[in-house]
Amino acid sequence: MRILGIDPGYGIVGYGVIDYENSQYNVVDYGVIETPKEEDIAVRLAMIYDSIEKLIEEFKPEQMAVEELFYFKNQTTVIPVAEARGVILLAGIHSCGQIFEYTPLQIKQALTGNGRAEKAQVQFMVKAILGLEKVPKPDDAADALAVAITHANFNQLIIR
Repeated sequence: MRILGIDPGYGIVGYGVIDYENSQYNVVDYGVIETPKEEDIAVRLAMIYDSIEKLIEEFKPEQMAVEELFYFKNQTTVIPVAEARGVILLAGIHSCGQIFEYTPLQIKQALTGNGRAEKAQVQFMVKAILGLEKVPKPDDAADALAVAITHANFNQLIIR
């Protein structure tokens, strides 16, 4: 099964594509979508939408997993991130058809066994689970891979 994991944002959107078959993970690609700070939010949202559609067209994931929003201390960023997440979900449902959502707590729990794990612990587990030489950079890409791994783990439990 090919999974596209997404770490939403409006300045930087992380993505990670993995194949998961017979309890084996294979990294296909990962990276980030960046939008220019000087652009209007509507333009940035359109850029994110188009980029997600291109990723789906290129990698043809069977399923897409997206991190849910958590409480932001900075209230000025919560609305643009929510808008970006909405655009990501829209592009995903139009182009991929199946979207699954996971909270940060579920992601941390799935990768480390501890829902309160630190970011460094999650990144270490992404590296270990995927058999990578180093932690994927930037952090948003590693977070997106963590979302994809979480979905693979949850999906395996559902199938059994």
